[in-house]
Amino acid sequence: MIWDYLRKNAKNYAEKSALKEVEFVQNNYVEKSISWGEFYEQSNKVANYLVEMGIRKGDKVGIFLHNCLEWLPIFIGVMKSGAIVVPLNYRYDAKELRYCLDVVECRVLFSDSRYGDLLAECFRNLKKKPFCVFISEATMKQPNSNWESFDNLLENSKSEERDLVSDDAEDAAIYFTSGTTGTPKAILLAHSSIEAAAKLEQKHHGQVSDDIFLVIPPLYHTGATMHWLGSLLVGGEAILLKNMAPRYVLETISREKVTLVWLLVPWAQDILAAIECGDICLGDYELSQWRLMHMGAQPIPPSLVENWLKIFPNHQYDTNYGLSEATGPGCIHLGVENMHKLGAIGKAGEGWSIAIFKEDGQLADIGESGELAVRGPGVMKEYYGDPVATKETIKNGWLFTGDLAYADEDGFVYIVDRKKDIIIVGGENVSAVQVESYVSHHPAVKDVAVIGIKNERVGEMILAVIELKPGMKCSKSEMIRYFDNLPEYKRPRKIVFDKVLRNSTGKIDKVSIRKRYNK
Repeated sequence: MIWDYLRKNAKNYAEKSALKEVEFVQNNYVEKSISWGEFYEQSNKVANYLVEMGIRKGDKVGIFLHNCLEWLPIFIGVMKSGAIVVPLNYRYDAKELRYCLDVVECRVLFSDSRYGDLLAECFRNLKKKPFCVFISEATMKQPNSNWESFDNLLENSKSEERDLVSDDAEDAAIYFTSGTTGTPKAILLAHSSIEAAAKLEQKHHGQVSDDIFLVIPPLYHTGATMHWLGSLLVGGEAILLKNMAPRYVLETISREKVTLVWLLVPWAQDILAAIECGDICLGDYELSQWRLMHMGAQPIPPSLVENWLKIFPNHQYDTNYGLSEATGPGCIHLGVENMHKLGAIGKAGEGWSIAIFKEDGQLADIGESGELAVRGPGVMKEYYGDPVATKETIKNGWLFTGDLAYADEDGFVYIVDRKKDIIIVGGENVSAVQVESYVSHHPAVKDVAVIGIKNERVGEMILAVIELKPGMKCSKSEMIRYFDNLPEYKRPRKIVFDKVLRNSTGKIDKVSIRKRYNK
């Protein structure tokens, strides 16, 4: 089980820092940390507390928290107890949180008193109200009288290890999809899938105990937790950066001697833009130890990686492809040795298989596009409580990703677009991703999102939302001239200069963009 590695780290690196929380408060650098020994003890206390209060196998325990030192010990402790851990998006409003809690019916919810008012609103119409454990003093209005403080939990619970999971095929976690194409779905994962993801991450990125991993994305997302598990396997420290800004990222890397960083696309864009406009001077930071930057969660514009490697020529780079239904990143990855294939998402990870299926169910030929499917140790057990959606997604052991892709003669896979993100212009299929990739090469463009908007004559018209780099100017007429090298039917006919909306996991929020502009 995954906590076997935690036990080993507590034995071998008891006093070594396991997690450090970093926050910039009025430009002051504030940090606090826990050792591997303390991490191990806290996870045991969480498990014992839950068992003593009557939590049993199959019960759900939610985590509705921002990134903090308590998050990962709670995550491991819940699974140790035999319960199913349910990470929840702390950016949910009351309605969204109520929907997710109604789906899984959590008996216990770990949260923070800062969310007291939101929880009170959420709980008013909730079918089953969970018992709450708050990690900070209860200074705000509480949702009900059934709550405990995390400090009291740690003070009064036993620290002996309790392991109630005997079979790694048992249910371990329920993650919710990010909801970019509609209502979030609940993804049920087994313990075996989580451990397989940890081993795959460590194999892909070669973590050792001396590596230090900077964690910026929210831990409720499989990408963040599964990437961190590579550090857990070897006893490497992780830094939880609580507020994101280019200067904060580089200062933290410099101070903490960070060696590994996973960035979402908009953060990499922000860092490059800050360097380009002179807001950041790289000479102010010690970055020589930083060996690897990797990205994922969406198609990566090759121009972004090319620009990154010009600024950071000594970095290794990797693209990670994954989805929560496959226990996060790693089922496909580019590999640091394959920069000649930049633009591809890579090949199958170890233990994984890839297939591309045409609409008629036949396998696509080399260079022919179809729906990407994956098969391997991390495929979800089901969409919890939704057998119809499960049957539509898992067919004969293959997980159909909803991504359209093709493979080249060397077996490298290239994403064409989301299956639901193809724009049909006058009967011609247009890939939004391909148009976005073209527009992103313009020197003034920081970010771009392309959607189809309804048009009576041709069915759909292409609209491009373009976010310019700070201080850069570009007119619509200039951009229209730039489109001349595109086939006519692929050219955006409407241009909006605006911020590109992205969700908390860095993906372009096409649902919100369509709502805003498809009127």
